[in-house]
Amino acid sequence: MKAEPHEPAEEDGDAVEQRIYRAVFDSVMNQRLTPGTKLPEASLCELFGVSRSVVRKVLQRLAHDHIVQLRPNRGAIIAVPSPEETRQIFEARRGLETLIARLATQNATARDLAALRQQLQQEHEAMHRFDQPAWARLASSFHLRLAALARNPILERYLVELVSRCSLIVALYEPPGNASCEHDEHERIVDCLARGDAEGAARLMDEHLRELERNVSVQRAAPERTLAHLLGMA
Repeated sequence: MKAEPHEPAEEDGDAVEQRIYRAVFDSVMNQRLTPGTKLPEASLCELFGVSRSVVRKVLQRLAHDHIVQLRPNRGAIIAVPSPEETRQIFEARRGLETLIARLATQNATARDLAALRQQLQQEHEAMHRFDQPAWARLASSFHLRLAALARNPILERYLVELVSRCSLIVALYEPPGNASCEHDEHERIVDCLARGDAEGAARLMDEHLRELERNVSVQRAAPERTLAHLLGMA
């Protein structure tokens, strides 16, 4: 007797919330969702097939992580960092990532360095095919990989927040066509790790982040596209 096919298992509440959170978070990191983009509850409910209570819970999480701003009676938007917040975020990130660079130099194994070199190769390929979204994603991923090598989960967690907030800043202020991070600068940092030069890695990281901050410009227009497109679902 032929068995009836099983119905696909429904996602539990936590999994659904995490899926929506990741969709918004990843779209910010890839610069599809730019600062000021509206996130209407009704549209999110329809796109993900969930209730308003689920969407509101996810938006609260995103607001806690400074990715979304919740405006009373006007709904949620992707956060819009002010110039002063921008200065403070970069200041905090420089302090955190110079420490991460030192710790990563002390802790990185030969296998870790090989994985970083592979990451650099992917960056190089994205750069030469002019794939800006992939380039932005890989640039952010490089910094998070270094944080993992510091072997300090608390520093890593703080950096995840700062990198997401910097992605908002880049999406808002950096002129179109610019790289969010320079590939050659990443290569020089990895070279320092390979030599065991912790101070050199920290110095290059500081210079790298200062250059990224200098590249931001105060004018940036967001494209008019549907929310589904911005979330990578259309």
